[in-house]
Amino acid sequence: MILVLDVGNTNIVLGVYDDNELISVWRLSTDDKRTADEYGVQVMELFLQNKLNLSDIKGAIISSVVPNIMYSLEHMVIKYFKVIPIIVGPGVKTGINVRYDNPREVGADRIVNAVAAHEIYKRSIIIIDFGTATTFCAVTAKGDYLGGTICPGIKISSDALFEKAAKLPRVEIIKPAGVICKNTVSSIQAGLVYGYIGQVDYIVKRMKKEMMDLGEDEPFVIATGGLAKLIKEGTKSIDIIDSILTLTGLRIIYDKNKEPIS
Repeated sequence: MILVLDVGNTNIVLGVYDDNELISVWRLSTDDKRTADEYGVQVMELFLQNKLNLSDIKGAIISSVVPNIMYSLEHMVIKYFKVIPIIVGPGVKTGINVRYDNPREVGADRIVNAVAAHEIYKRSIIIIDFGTATTFCAVTAKGDYLGGTICPGIKISSDALFEKAAKLPRVEIIKPAGVICKNTVSSIQAGLVYGYIGQVDYIVKRMKKEMMDLGEDEPFVIATGGLAKLIKEGTKSIDIIDSILTLTGLRIIYDKNKEPIS
């Protein structure tokens, strides 16, 4: 079994794979003030509740966009699982050719998603990840990571309205029936959700054109992340939702980099 950790700005998603089967998934809050032992106790409890043994974990891999938390998580894995985790970053084999001006600037989560999508679909792809920030990534059929777009996430946009506009309330992110709304709450919700749907439609349309101008076939569009389902309900730009795309990518990268058994 292997342990995979996807560390985002808001949440840490942990998964356990038995060969290629994802047998458990958990979500913890990202907190760079927690120690290795605090995370270790939490993870031990999750394993206990799911009747899993720490000693069954033979390897681990971590992808993180939060540098300050890495010391605690690396040492948690080493101390409690007795394995040295692979850290997704420069020098790790991915099978993806990063065509960014500075490849080191690309978030580990974006590379991991690209690896999974390329491995699964083997075609021109656009990946949309609805996280704290929303990212759009373009990957060619050959596996070249061309780059993409980064936007504020819906939650960030909602929080900014609440914090910067004195009379506007914090709202639940749901889709109203339409955009001509009769109260402030639904007006904000419509602006957030339908505005986001419009953003997705335009960026995907523009990204498809730019990729096809380079000679790619029309890209297949994959969405992942917490709000993917809500946005897909209002757009025809998304072909499929893959909620475990990042975890799949981590498993694939682990397999490419694991030490051969002697």
